[in-house]
Amino acid sequence: MSIESHGTAALHTEGDFITPSIGKKRLSLKLGFSFFLFGLINNVLYVIILSAALDLVPPSTPKGIIAFCNIAPALIAKLGWPYFLKGRIRYARRVVGCCALSIIGMLVVALHESLYSRLLGICLASFASGLGEMTFLQLSTTYSRSVGGRSVGYFASGTGAAGIVGAFMWWELRSLGVSIGVGISAVLPLILPLAYFTEIDDDVSAQDDVETRVEPKVTVAVALSAADKWRLVKPLLFKYMFPLFCVYTLEYTINQGIAPTLLYPVPTHGLISKIIHSVRDYYPLWQLVYQTTVFFSRSSISLGLKTIPARLLPAPAIIQFVILLLLVFESAVGLLPEDRKGGSIFLVFILISIEGICGGLAYVNVFYHINQEQPDPASAHNPEITKQEREFKIGSIGFADTSGILLASILAVPTEIELCRAQVARGTYLCQGL
Repeated sequence: MSIESHGTAALHTEGDFITPSIGKKRLSLKLGFSFFLFGLINNVLYVIILSAALDLVPPSTPKGIIAFCNIAPALIAKLGWPYFLKGRIRYARRVVGCCALSIIGMLVVALHESLYSRLLGICLASFASGLGEMTFLQLSTTYSRSVGGRSVGYFASGTGAAGIVGAFMWWELRSLGVSIGVGISAVLPLILPLAYFTEIDDDVSAQDDVETRVEPKVTVAVALSAADKWRLVKPLLFKYMFPLFCVYTLEYTINQGIAPTLLYPVPTHGLISKIIHSVRDYYPLWQLVYQTTVFFSRSSISLGLKTIPARLLPAPAIIQFVILLLLVFESAVGLLPEDRKGGSIFLVFILISIEGICGGLAYVNVFYHINQEQPDPASAHNPEITKQEREFKIGSIGFADTSGILLASILAVPTEIELCRAQVARGTYLCQGL
């Protein structure tokens, strides 16, 4: 066996082979870069579509329909695939399928001007994104726990970077128009199979070879039953799913329902006057602050920072609930006197930064801890069942964050309306001028 194969084997089997440090480091960097790309490319189209919402639909069409079509199909994918499909995951087929579906969806959006055609294209891309996110997180479980945990960290970092990269890309592409701008972005999914087959596929194949050397070869097809899956899901409901659901419900209610009403007169002096030139600039600023802090917090594991202990996973949701109450009060009544608008802007900046940090930490730490879960003693004797259980566990909770976003999109509409009414009632009319 070559040095590279030995290095791969050691990464997957934690010590069954002795790995030269250079080969191990190179393989680790290669995996990290690949999973970063998976997170970035898989999520960047989602951000581009949200950023382009104003350009994709007529002015009379509620922009919330874009958000709904951009998230509901992903929820269906995350609910359907892990719970209803059985047997081994064919990662190569999944990656190619997600790539093809994303390209088709974006081309439908780019080449058709009718509202229903564009919504169909958005739905296709959303389904591919949801299936892709679940697939790459499941792929991380095919490695040893130490390598798998780092892979989750790099993937989460990539998803955080997608928020910044996607918004910046559409800012540059929107001048070209929807057809050309979205059409150019349709080539991005090609990076997924390219990264998989050039960087990952050899490692997964090598892992399979090593497993057949270390464990008895599986000759009979095995699959988790519905009873097995329910047994595995029950302990995850309140430990991982509920905290993640709460975090995403709260932060997207803030982003979609409260942030649009956090408006102030245009500043005439100071650094903020260089950024804010009209009232409409506040909302993009809050989104930029959120996306930036999410990126850094989702990168915490890949940067070598310690993870949050499993018992503290509900903490980000609790902090975000407090932030939501403070921002509601700031929007409706005002936390500071009217003559201290500069202080109010700075306070909102800090609160949204903390919101983004909590959201990013919740995402990366929940999936990290699930990746590190120990196998069920009842199935530890069967390596194939153990492998499928790890894949199912990390795939089964994906719908928690997506369903939280979907609920938030429903809550955000009446929240924004009522906060605007509260502002008008106290003589502030900025929200009506947007």
